[in-house]
Amino acid sequence: MPPMTASFKPPFQRIASLTCSNTEILAALDLGHLLCAADDHSDFPGEVLKDLPRLGPDLQIDVRRLQDLQPDLVLASLSVPGMEKVVQELETSGLNFVVLDPTSWTGVLESIRTVGQVMRCQERAETLIAAMQQEVEALKASLPVFSHPPRVLIEWWPRPVIVATRDSWITDMLHLLGAENAFVHLEKRSSPVTDQQVLEAQPDLIVCSWCGVRKIRPDVVFKREKWASLAAVQEHRVVVIPESGLGRPGPRLMEGFRALAAALKGLNGSSPFQ
Repeated sequence: MPPMTASFKPPFQRIASLTCSNTEILAALDLGHLLCAADDHSDFPGEVLKDLPRLGPDLQIDVRRLQDLQPDLVLASLSVPGMEKVVQELETSGLNFVVLDPTSWTGVLESIRTVGQVMRCQERAETLIAAMQQEVEALKASLPVFSHPPRVLIEWWPRPVIVATRDSWITDMLHLLGAENAFVHLEKRSSPVTDQQVLEAQPDLIVCSWCGVRKIRPDVVFKREKWASLAAVQEHRVVVIPESGLGRPGPRLMEGFRALAAALKGLNGSSPFQ
């Protein structure tokens, strides 16, 4: 069980969510109607979030406003660097809170299970988890057999280039689909990388999944002169998958799984994957 306050006493009827993935877990468990507030970035599902009080960006939560709203429970997170400051403020706020901090696919499923346990809807959570696992297995079965695991670069930010590294659910997602995180050799969840590091990694597929932008422009990748020698660039193996499908450790990672599977299918018959 993740960190929570000592006075933790369910059941809860007024829930505040401090990041998108928490909001989406609640909605997927049919608990969205219990939300009394959410962070500014939460945008799905729209009908649940309409007219809800907002608490600021996930890295700059207005804890004083949060206290004024008197939630029974706060669902916090450490999935984005910098959220530690918000959690520290919660620790002195007097509010009940749970901190979800998955770094793996298993951890994501455990986060859903935790919310199910806290909210006393364990059966609903287990049904959701089973459905997600079954779909992942079906997606893997639909993919061709590659001669070697395609190396995939997941780009979180374009300048400087920041990529998903070893300690990220991305690594597991790719592995489950028969692929490999091109930067699995780098520690931490994400890291800035140099052009030279990218050239050494030789990604077979480049995925742009920029965080916090409305429009992702993959043409930026093709304008990087030092990347021009990459086969992925020369053969236009550059795709866009919205951050909502890859960057939020919750049920919407299934959108990312589907998009990754489609991109990997597109590699079939392309050297060196035959």
